[in-house]
Amino acid sequence: MKQVNIALIGLGTVGSGVYKTIGMQKSYIEHKEGMSLNLKKVLALNYAIEIPEALKAKDFYTDIVQDETIDIVIELIGGVNPAREFVLESLKAGKSVVTANKELLARHWPELNAAAKASGAGLYFEASVGGGIPILRTIWESLQANELTSVMGIINGTTNYILSKMEEDKAGYEEVLKEAQQLGFAEANPKNDVEGFDAMYKLSILSSMAFHARVPVEYIFREGITNITREDIAYGNELGYTVKLLAIGKKRGKTIEARVHPTMIPKTHPLASVRGAFNAIFLHGNIVDDIMLYGRGAGDMPTASAVVSDVIYAASQSRHRYTSFYNEANVSSELSFENNWECEFFIRILAQDSPGVLAKIASVFGRHNVSINSVVQKGQSGESVPLIFVTHRAKEISVKCAMDDIRYIPEVIKVANVIRVEK
Repeated sequence: MKQVNIALIGLGTVGSGVYKTIGMQKSYIEHKEGMSLNLKKVLALNYAIEIPEALKAKDFYTDIVQDETIDIVIELIGGVNPAREFVLESLKAGKSVVTANKELLARHWPELNAAAKASGAGLYFEASVGGGIPILRTIWESLQANELTSVMGIINGTTNYILSKMEEDKAGYEEVLKEAQQLGFAEANPKNDVEGFDAMYKLSILSSMAFHARVPVEYIFREGITNITREDIAYGNELGYTVKLLAIGKKRGKTIEARVHPTMIPKTHPLASVRGAFNAIFLHGNIVDDIMLYGRGAGDMPTASAVVSDVIYAASQSRHRYTSFYNEANVSSELSFENNWECEFFIRILAQDSPGVLAKIASVFGRHNVSINSVVQKGQSGESVPLIFVTHRAKEISVKCAMDDIRYIPEVIKVANVIRVEK
């Protein structure tokens, strides 16, 4: 039976899950796959679980890089440094690397890919997007006959939990965030999740794989959920929408648009029913049409499932595959990236209840070629009232310009929110 010697770097939440999974499933994997996974060394600053002293690596280079018997290195410490050094040195030594590190891959993929190709090692990263959902290998190995033209997904469990609870409990953002932190769904510093950085890194990887073209994070529009209020969610509900932080990628010919932002989607859309910390990714291929993959997008064991699957897959390859699209530090000259995409918009404006204010706002929309689909006025006469507009499909820049002008209308107290709508 083939023995696969493994070094594990990082023993936090996911690392602990990988350690447990290899131990729990060892006999099953041997029976099913005909290989024995042998965890030879573990390197960590802090050991979240107890492991034998003999497994603890004292030095990365001596105990892992220079150990010729180690076949695969699993990197689970996250962030760019020192993870980048660990991954690069492992690849240069001819050791295949399995990682869940979306930020490292999104920012340094060309460098890592080149190092893997140069030594003939493998680079595997299924767990970097969607946790336990096998989305990347589905694109890589099951949808080869398709030109994928769109990806749209809920790929951050923290924000989906927060938005779901805000809707279910009719609660405010700060209140739900505090609850999410107490339950462990959100970090003490939640910026990476709630400001959309985590989803941006994942979309860079996901859209690159889907569109067969590298999509750097610098070309992805990003907006978080911190400005979403219970009022936005309530008014959206009345109009038949739910609010999700979506990662959206679309490809038309050689033009790609990639964006992460709060989005209103119809309650009839398959993604609308994804609640709590679950993830789901909706794909459209020109042959297969629409498909959606759903599951747990984070957590120790779901992510460990993807990591260990990559280990088995890597160990099964006689020759590793690498990205066949242009994957360099600079962007391919054949591609262009859209920053003036078109969609519908939900716009909430707080205005004085004065005669003619609605006509003034409508006139500004008209000047910027933004067509109004519907308008709802809330509140009673004599008060400041919220005006809820839903536009027809309009250009992003046109709507931004219209909002800039509307803010100067004397009767407008503020533009409370602008949320994109996707159907």
